[in-house]
Parts: sequence; C-alpha cells; structure tokens
Amino acid sequence: MTTTPTSSGTATTRASGTAAALAAGVLTGILALYIALVALGNITDFGTNQQFVRHVLAMDTTFQDDDLMWRAITSTALQDTAYVLIIAWETVSALVLIWGTWLWARRDDDRARRFSTYGLLMLLLLFGAGFIAIGGEWFSMWQSKTWNGLDAAARVFLLSGVALIVNQLPAARRDAS
Repeated sequence: MTTTPTSSGTATTRASGTAAALAAGVLTGILALYIALVALGNITDFGTNQQFVRHVLAMDTTFQDDDLMWRAITSTALQDTAYVLIIAWETVSALVLIWGTWLWARRDDDRARRFSTYGLLMLLLLFGAGFIAIGGEWFSMWQSKTWNGLDAAARVFLLSGVALIVNQLPAARRDAS
C-alpha cells in the first residue's frame, strides 16, 4: 500500500481510494440492476403498477376527506400519462446508472462519479419527490392500506442516498510515476 500526499498535505492511501471506488461501483451497480428490473417489470407487466398509480392518483382508498379530495386525479388518460412518464424516468435512470457502473468497472473514476451522481439524483427525485412527497403527502397515499408504497420508496431513497454519499467520497490521488 502506497501513500500519496494530497493538495491539503495529508497522506491518502491508494488502497483506501480503490476500496471507496469499488464500494461506489458496487452500490451504483446494485441500484442500476434494481431500477432496470423495475422498469422492465413495468414495461412487460404494464397493468399491475398501472393500477397502483391509478388508485394513488384517484385517492379512492384514502379517508375521503372533502378537504383533500379536490387533489384527486380521476382522468385515466392523465393517470396513464403519469405512469408512462414514471416508466420513462426509471428507464433513463437505469441507463445512466448502468453507464456509471460500467465506468466504475473501467476505473474511469471521474466520469463514473459524474454519471453515477446523475443517476442517483434521478432516483432520489423519483422516490423522494415523486413517491414520498407527491404520492405520499399530496395524494395522501399514507392513508391507504391497499395502495401504500411509502415503505418501499423510503428504502430505495435511503439506499440511493447512501450510494450518493459513497460516490462523493474523495478519490485518492495516483502516483505521478
């Protein structure tokens, strides 16, 4: 194991940088696989999660509070448009994360970090803003015993956040020789 001085004058080890890059690549790969399978499942079994999205947006299994029901979207055309947009976002996220994973495997750390960050931020937006905030709060998904995806969304949001943090760990400097 060799040590290399950084711009701050402290020594870093190449092994710890390699381990951090490996961890970032593995976490990125896990999330790439996950979201690729989710997108594939939503494309090949369109109807299952279509019903989920329709019920969440229609708010038909919530407490039916008149003060909240004005938020409901009952148009199936709008519901299906939202679902197709979710699938498109998942697919692009998967492709970006697969590319990031490939770059980690090729040891192109700078580009791997950049693309992985883009893909992970896409997941954080989808699961945090989309499913937790908008689905969970705006459409009161938390009230539904049948169509509540908040636990699953929170798990993916948390794992994506951890992966993003690992992806942002400082890289070890390489020897000039």
